[in-house]
Amino acid sequence: MSKRFDAILKHLPEEYPQDWAWIAGVDRSTSVTVIDADVSTVSAAADKVLRIGDRDPWILHLEFQASRDAKLGDRMLQYNVLLRNRHSIPVRSVLILLRPRAAGRGATGQVEWRLPSGKPYLAFEYEVMRLWQIPPETLFKGGIGTLPLLPLSQVTRPELPRLIREMSSRFDREAQKSDVDSLWTDTYVLMGLEYEKAFVNQLLRGVRSMKESVTYQAILEEGREEGSRRMLLALGTKRFGKPPVKIRKAIAAITEPVVLERLAVRLLDVETWNDLLADMG
Repeated sequence: MSKRFDAILKHLPEEYPQDWAWIAGVDRSTSVTVIDADVSTVSAAADKVLRIGDRDPWILHLEFQASRDAKLGDRMLQYNVLLRNRHSIPVRSVLILLRPRAAGRGATGQVEWRLPSGKPYLAFEYEVMRLWQIPPETLFKGGIGTLPLLPLSQVTRPELPRLIREMSSRFDREAQKSDVDSLWTDTYVLMGLEYEKAFVNQLLRGVRSMKESVTYQAILEEGREEGSRRMLLALGTKRFGKPPVKIRKAIAAITEPVVLERLAVRLLDVETWNDLLADMG
């Protein structure tokens, strides 16, 4: 998955965990907290892991997929077992397919391993949520944290202008003013999975918060170097907080877009700005 989509689908559940637990059927009155998704014993990390605070706590593992992956089922099994081993409570794994092209043999909801004789010796089931089959009305019943997914739900293009207006009303009523531009930017980036850029720009051109968003401007920046740098700073700030002057100067000194893009991918695997730049020499 593109680093932009990947970053957004990791920070949205982190900022709105209750909303993302709700989309998987968890009652909104239930306590939900974000926990460490790292399963570093195999140098891997699940997309997002939420602790559901029922009387008997359990873990909700959310995995997002935008393209086909024949090994996806095995990966879901691997994450489930490692998370269970690390946290010692039951784990429910839910795969969210973001678009039809992500559906394939690796996303069936079942894993079965067999011996050479054909005898099955392991069976595992996980849930599969096909976003394009979910009516938009279902998403509107939830919180604002999952609304950026709405254009990828079961909608037609003629319906989108009305839905965007309704999203705008929800964001204005329910989101903190400082979060509105981020939610619109997330919507813009996720729409890039299914819609051409010119259509998305036309559809969202009247949204003031989009125009004022630093991240959105970075995406539209014609210069690849500057756009990559601003994207890195925007996503890094969301994850680690405002970078110190020393970090800003170090990033400003990087002139190769490919290096900036690699850092943007890596920022989800480290814990601080200093860790991010530790191997830059």
